[in-house]
Amino acid sequence: MNSAAKHWRIYLLGILVSAAAIFFVVRQIDINELVRALGQANYLYLIPASGLIVIGLFVRALRWRSLLGGAIKPLPAFSIINITYLVNGLLPFRLGELARAFLANRGGQTVPVFTSLSSIVIERLLDMLAVLVILGISIGAAPLPAELRGAAIAFTPLLIIGFGVLIVLAANPDRAVRLMQRIVRPKLDQRFGLSNLFRHFLDGLKPLVNPRSAAQVLGWTALSWGFSLASGYVLMIAFFGEGNLAATCLFTAAASFAVAVPAVPGSVGPYEASIVLSLQAMGYTASPETAVAFALVVHGLNLAVVAVLGAFGFIQQGISLGQLSQGVRGLRQLDQPAG
Repeated sequence: MNSAAKHWRIYLLGILVSAAAIFFVVRQIDINELVRALGQANYLYLIPASGLIVIGLFVRALRWRSLLGGAIKPLPAFSIINITYLVNGLLPFRLGELARAFLANRGGQTVPVFTSLSSIVIERLLDMLAVLVILGISIGAAPLPAELRGAAIAFTPLLIIGFGVLIVLAANPDRAVRLMQRIVRPKLDQRFGLSNLFRHFLDGLKPLVNPRSAAQVLGWTALSWGFSLASGYVLMIAFFGEGNLAATCLFTAAASFAVAVPAVPGSVGPYEASIVLSLQAMGYTASPETAVAFALVVHGLNLAVVAVLGAFGFIQQGISLGQLSQGVRGLRQLDQPAG
């Protein structure tokens, strides 16, 4: 009951955040001018932008495959990644990550659940570092609000330290497990099998210990974000006649942060507001309707690509949404206390 109440509070918070963001966007525009801005865009650029998004997602699948030591073939990894993003877009609480762990341990894939989850932790750290680097590029190109500067300054060292701690733990798994056993009560360890779970988690970090595999993972990360920036740059040409790398870096980083904010499915509202604010910070203030139209198309295109690829992923994996939901519910029971 308490869990249900907590979930409803989060749902309500998401609705309020989305409503506030939508209000912020709508109050700046004239609907007729928005329609005009949408009509004047060159939608031929959506074709190369879509291709860049697809390639970027495939590169992300290759990165995940590298983190798993090649345990999953490229096409299944691509399908599972797309299902993950589709489920994350439709449902709250990042349930797509549990869906990924479940799919990686069924059919022809035999990756332990906690190994998958640890690889996802690494992905989040790598992506956060990439976003901060991208934000740094935009900060160097134009004056930005103090809040963004402060966030970049605060998070960067924390992420680097956290990343380093994970690598040290993965390089010394036996010592790490013994250290955990000293911290955790023996009864809890025995009841929940924490030592075994922690060891599985550390197994997922092994690619970071080897310099060659770590360099490969970092390379895939840089390449995937490069494709994301390229797609945003191309879409700027469709609406503004020319691209702006600094502006692209800023709205890409801001949209990435917006996805983490509680909101309705698809991050509707915060996503658009983050792009509009970013463009305004970069001096795109002459036509707020064009900025809003641009934000709507950027978000809509990304959602459409994920929806199509996610549907293909379900077909390739031979699983229905109901079967996936049942599997995810089974995994979520791992987080519940026994007895």
